[in-house]
Amino acid sequence: MKKFKAESQRVLDIMINSIYTHKEIFLRELISNASDAIDKLYYKSLNENLGLAKEDFKINITSDSEKRILTISDNGIGMTSEQLEDNLGIIAKSGSLDFKKAIEKSDDINIIGQFGVGFYSAFMVSDKVEVISRAYGAEDAYIWSSTGSDGYDIKKTKKEEAGTTVVLHIKKDEGNEVAEDYDSFLDEYTIRDLVKKYSDYIRYPIKLTLIKDDKDENNASSEDDIKDTQNQEDIEKDEKDFDILNSMIPIWKKRKSDITESEYFEFYKNEFHDFKDPLRVIHTNVEGAINYTALLFIPARAPYNYYGKSFEKGLKLYTNNVMIMEKSKELIPDFFGFVSGLVDTDITLNISRETVQHNSQLRKIASNLEKKIKSELLDLLENDREKYETFYDQFSVQLKYGIYESFGANKDVLIDLIMFKSVQNDKLITLKEYVNAMKEDQKYIYYACGNSVAQIKAQPQAELVLDSGYDILLFTDDVDEFAIKMIEKYALDAEYKNAKEFKSISASGDLGLTKPETTEEKSDDSTLTDFIKETLGDKVSDVRVSSRLKNHPVCLIEEGDISMKMEKVLQSMPNNNDKIRAKVALEINAQHPIYLKLKNLFENDKDTLKEYAAVLYEQARLIEGLSIESPSELASSVITLLAK
Repeated sequence: MKKFKAESQRVLDIMINSIYTHKEIFLRELISNASDAIDKLYYKSLNENLGLAKEDFKINITSDSEKRILTISDNGIGMTSEQLEDNLGIIAKSGSLDFKKAIEKSDDINIIGQFGVGFYSAFMVSDKVEVISRAYGAEDAYIWSSTGSDGYDIKKTKKEEAGTTVVLHIKKDEGNEVAEDYDSFLDEYTIRDLVKKYSDYIRYPIKLTLIKDDKDENNASSEDDIKDTQNQEDIEKDEKDFDILNSMIPIWKKRKSDITESEYFEFYKNEFHDFKDPLRVIHTNVEGAINYTALLFIPARAPYNYYGKSFEKGLKLYTNNVMIMEKSKELIPDFFGFVSGLVDTDITLNISRETVQHNSQLRKIASNLEKKIKSELLDLLENDREKYETFYDQFSVQLKYGIYESFGANKDVLIDLIMFKSVQNDKLITLKEYVNAMKEDQKYIYYACGNSVAQIKAQPQAELVLDSGYDILLFTDDVDEFAIKMIEKYALDAEYKNAKEFKSISASGDLGLTKPETTEEKSDDSTLTDFIKETLGDKVSDVRVSSRLKNHPVCLIEEGDISMKMEKVLQSMPNNNDKIRAKVALEINAQHPIYLKLKNLFENDKDTLKEYAAVLYEQARLIEGLSIESPSELASSVITLLAK
């Protein structure tokens, strides 16, 4: 027995036990190797006029569950004794990589293997592996056999045709330290699923044969005399052949003009398990420093678990039609996590082919895809508003959260995609549409938090804004105000020369409004407002006569970084033990009859004035949708005042 030409036995142990995350990967690797072998012979045929056509090539999988033997056969280039020694005797030696470097790029040749370790994944599921190979044009065939890291043997054998057959003696489930379902790798449905999952777009047909009953006990594969699994007509077996397992030609490799909309939709629904047609298909092919094809879909509805922890974003990553990763998170930003699809590229893979070796290449592709997705969404917004609003209804929170979670770093990507309802229109509008409709004298982009247009109109702070003819954006989602704090300003021009600041109608300070005429001077009211402030204590930061109210008696005005909406959101979060409160001032309408009542009580009945102050404060909190500490106490105070 020959020893492996690696420096230690542990090298192969690492290859077999540590590199690959899932044992099922072995079938992908062996099929990819078979495809490489066929590519080499096909390339040789093209250059030497051997007369071989692509239709002549195939890959066969044969499963004999009774003998626990799984074989993967190809009629490709095959290997000589020396090539078996070089390719399988030296760990991490790759004939495919050498071949790839030796030829110029061809649209019809795709070499998948690069590192030469994929073959050793077979030992994850096998007690023994045999490789029977006959090189094209050679008379002799050879068998390479090994039980693992102890070493290998190479002997002469018989084989009818050129090509390679890998024979796996599948491990038994019982007796293993770790419970593994090795039996499943001999099962028809598992084999079908693995081929569909990883190798569906291998360019050569993959066929499956199941051997149900072996009537000739002398037909076990042996090192002395093993026959090509493609030529066993002289052996009595109960065999069941199946149609081709793989699709071979991926839809994304076809010309766009040859693909119908229904074909795109059918592929999407089958591949990504959705029953509704996507709203937009993005099919792009890029050639240059990095070559890739992307087929992406904008869904019409969010998956049931989209906003839950169980949802995994990411695109399928293929290399030369072989699926490498089910969910490549690096290919798409979180704020576009709703996009389904795949990327097929020729970027360099790492040693296990489960992740890419150069993240910079992935980042470049991801950057390109981000721009492409934004462009397509903007096109949908501008040219098919109904479809965009269908999309926005499902994923608006994701877009707005994308602005907030990055502290505004992604606002330039997302700012023109977000929409809000407005009081004057009662329909969704973009920030661009709002600014375009602003009056010449309007200083701010006004917004208010609430659940409906009717609720916003009823807010005391909205009176003067609406009377001035200014529109108010309606923030209904918890994340809305957090996102706007990150945006700060919006401008139609890229230089932000005429940027408009966002302003809550409940914010303190100048709102840029024409103030109502006031008959009372603040100096005359300071003793009254100071008394009410003392009565309410730290519940309010200030009490003052209002310059923004017309018909309502009182309102709360925000004076800190935490708004009243933010207070509600933060207090509703789990594990929030701190009673986060917005810093607010109480403003009193000097034009309202209640004001004269308060002045009279201040002069004649300060105890009753304290009750009025408490009720007015709690009323203002209720109008804002904020919680009150003691509803029963408030109700009792109202009854007491009514009885007087």
